[in-house]
Order: sequence, then C-alpha cells, then structure tokens
Amino acid sequence: MVMRQANKPYRGLLPMEGRIARRYADLRGSANQAELYRRQAAELTAGLGDGAEVLEIAPGPGYLAIEMARTGRVRVTGLDVSTTFVELATAAARKAGADVEFRAGDAADMPFDAGSFDLAVSQAAFKNFSRPGRALAEIHRVLRPGGTAIIQDMNRDASAAGIAAEVTGMGLGRGSAAMTKVILSRLRRRAYSPPQFERLVAASPFRTCEITTEGIGLEVRMKKP
Repeated sequence: MVMRQANKPYRGLLPMEGRIARRYADLRGSANQAELYRRQAAELTAGLGDGAEVLEIAPGPGYLAIEMARTGRVRVTGLDVSTTFVELATAAARKAGADVEFRAGDAADMPFDAGSFDLAVSQAAFKNFSRPGRALAEIHRVLRPGGTAIIQDMNRDASAAGIAAEVTGMGLGRGSAAMTKVILSRLRRRAYSPPQFERLVAASPFRTCEITTEGIGLEVRMKKP
C-alpha cells in the first residue's frame, strides 16, 4: 500500500497561529536568546560575499533573520507558513531597522525562482515539515550553483539531561522553563537522528551532507554543485 503524505505543510503539535505563535515569540525573545541569535548570525554569514542572498525557511518571529540582516552585508528573505509569524517578524524587523522581507509560503512549494539564493537556513523547524523530501528538493532548486543549505534542528538521540541543560541556558522563568522542557521532549519524538537525516538527503537532489551534533541539536550542511 502506498502511503500519501499529508497536504498540510506543518505537522506540529498545534498550528503556530494567533495566541500560540505570539506566546512562542515571547519565549524565544529573551535577552539570552538575543545574544545567541547575534552569534549564530555572524557564524552563518561569515563566508558570504557582500550582497549575498540569504533565505531563512520557517523563521518564526524572525529574530535570526533580523540579526543576519543587521550585518548590512547580505540581503535576507524569510518564508514561513504561519501568517501570524510573518506579521510579527515584519513588525520586529521594522522596529529594529532591519531590511528583511518576510513572506507566507510552504517550504515544499516555495514562491521563488530557481537559483535565487546563496545560502538557505532552517532552524528548529525541519522536523515539523510534513513533506521533508519535497522541502529538500525545493531548497536545492532555489539555491544558486555553489550555494549552501544549513539545517539546524533537534537530534532525536537527545537525552533528557541534555534537554534540561538546554532549557537552563535559555534563562526562562520557572513556569516557562517547565513548559519548554515538556515541549522539547515531545518534539524529540518527531526529530531525526543523524542516520535518518542521511537517508533523507541521499534520496534528495543534494545526495550527500555533513552532519555534526552538539548538545540536543544537530546541524546538516549540504552543497549544491
């Protein structure tokens, strides 16, 4: 029997819209998290030339995309299936004075021409894509030759102790920390282990990848020849 994939673009616990999306934005907007986004933005864009085009897939409230744009060296676009996140991210970018375009759309059917970007980034979202294989094919399509895709997400092999340490580092209040531990424990069930991700990539146009793990996360790097 052939199993059909769900048509909806997101297989999360709850739709990231309205009050739920705003609550998530608040959780991810702490001072500790802001410093992390700044550091990650510098690392992700370090090897890019001036004027490079960067796509963040599922940027949520847009904090990382905004920090990448703050460098002034790259042009950043964000694509998210949540219209609430697009609204929140657009408002946050305007307030920060960052030139970022946020658009609504599905990672498995992107509204961009082939060869539009030098770098594609997806952070803490890939495990929620209902059509991961199609999403990888789309990422490959919209990258320019020589472009890089970087997917950072939770590792299915993460331990309970690792989750607890991660939440402690977020600097959240007691109630928010407890809720975040529960959410991460549930998300781990949908995440991919390194071998699972390797198999996904092998079946995609990328074919090969480099995977590194740290803490509760993994990073997958893929290159378009």
